[in-house]
Amino acid sequence: YTVYLSLALMTGNFMSFPARYWSASADRTRLVCKICPRFCQLKDGQRGLCFVRKREGDQLVLDTYGRSSGFCIDPIEKKPLNHFLPGTPVLSFGTAGCNLACKFCQNHDISKSRDQDALMHHASPQRIADVARQNGCRSVAYTYNDPVIFLEYAVDIAAACRAQNIKNVAVTAGYICDAPREEFFGAMDAANIDLKGFTKRFYKKLTGSEIQPVLETIAYAVQETSCWVELTTLFIPGENDDPKEIEALSRWVLDTCGSDVPLHFTAFHPDFRMQSTPPTPPETVLRARQIALACGLRHVYVGNIKHFEAQSSYCTGCGARVIGRDWHLLSTWQLSDFGNCAICGTQFAGRFSGLPGDWGRKRLPIRI
Repeated sequence: YTVYLSLALMTGNFMSFPARYWSASADRTRLVCKICPRFCQLKDGQRGLCFVRKREGDQLVLDTYGRSSGFCIDPIEKKPLNHFLPGTPVLSFGTAGCNLACKFCQNHDISKSRDQDALMHHASPQRIADVARQNGCRSVAYTYNDPVIFLEYAVDIAAACRAQNIKNVAVTAGYICDAPREEFFGAMDAANIDLKGFTKRFYKKLTGSEIQPVLETIAYAVQETSCWVELTTLFIPGENDDPKEIEALSRWVLDTCGSDVPLHFTAFHPDFRMQSTPPTPPETVLRARQIALACGLRHVYVGNIKHFEAQSSYCTGCGARVIGRDWHLLSTWQLSDFGNCAICGTQFAGRFSGLPGDWGRKRLPIRI
């Protein structure tokens, strides 16, 4: 692996990069990918469901190492992360493919792409870290498609970033096996994990996956790592927006993650294979927020709708608004350099370092 990486860096050729986390099947006729709970069993030349992990001879390879579907500088709040270096810019990128099959995917042109020519941007891990630093980005986000399927590339970039004091952010559905989960989250400083619903039926019907590995990932990331974690649930009318399900989800988050893990409830807009499903009414998302707060969660936000109160942050001690937000634009700021309420001194949950950034709502595509 080390020799191959050195050669790839020198030549710029990252094609067929050796993948980790696989083994031979019991009858030794196939290679079994063990990056995620699908355990795709591959004959020579076959690809997994993610489409980017492929068998070549007697090894598994990742053919999107060093290649991206594009780079953009975003506000960190867009990930969404509301308690991690607020107001700062993050260099965001993804590759192609995905290990889920969400019928409502809003990045399906990337995550479902089988056209490898769409990966027009080539960049080594060191180059990405350098570009982030040159553009004043405090972090790099692995997003747009799920980074667990390009784990080898992501953790190498993370190492290059940490050498320059640049943080690493994962936006993931959390569908990953135990061993790669440990390596992946060990390389991340923050993560937003999708908890797409709270029933086996929802996961099976609309994502083609199982819920249990996702719950295990969330519990592991919160309880056993130093990675800052926030959660997101997208509400789809008639599918996962029943108040009883929302209450059950909220109580599980409280019991498993504690009261200070931020939970983002976002509104669905028709996309991909769910064009005929109506958008989520704002009232549904706001009602869900009230349910979660009533369950004891302290930081519950709404997304894809405009609501200053429900997008802002409040001190758990005195109730003061400590961070005001209008979409991704910060207004009120009443926190010390290390996240204490400026009014009563209560520690505010999250990762803070000095004054907030002033990146605002800007979205800046860049080429590398």
